[in-house]
Amino acid sequence: MEDKKQKSVTLYSSPSCVWCVRAKNYFRKNNIKIKIIDVTKDIKSAQDCAEHGCRGVPVVKISTKWICGFDKVEIERALGI
Repeated sequence: MEDKKQKSVTLYSSPSCVWCVRAKNYFRKNNIKIKIIDVTKDIKSAQDCAEHGCRGVPVVKISTKWICGFDKVEIERALGI
């Protein structure tokens, strides 16, 4: 991904979520820049996740694609890696 501009990645998470920590570590390990939103402090973002069918965290939004849960296969497909 050195030459191509990385797609925007947003991680919706909560402080007590084990899978959110795994997702953060995955992105960090793969040098993928992410914006992290804590849904316990941002109710509007939590509602956005619910509107896209995601009832829990983590939720990953890559460009316009919403991925419910930490689904590495879907994440890598959406990122093109």
